[in-house]
Amino acid sequence: MNDPVNHPKHYTEHPSGVECIEITEHFNFNKGNAIKYIWRSADKGKEVEDLRKARWYIDREIARILNNDEPPFMKRSEE
Repeated sequence: MNDPVNHPKHYTEHPSGVECIEITEHFNFNKGNAIKYIWRSADKGKEVEDLRKARWYIDREIARILNNDEPPFMKRSEE
């Protein structure tokens, strides 16, 4: 069954039969989102874009761990 709100096709296509949320809800926001984008990267036809989104969340998590406010590429220049 394809329920576009609760169970979209790309949520339920993993060969394991496990929904991504069953895994990601055990992680913090940044890690969970990175896992989500990696998990479903090949399912929506935008694989590279989703892998870049995962990298964005990983960079934020690294910055958080290192006690930086945000990754350098996200800082606003002070002009």
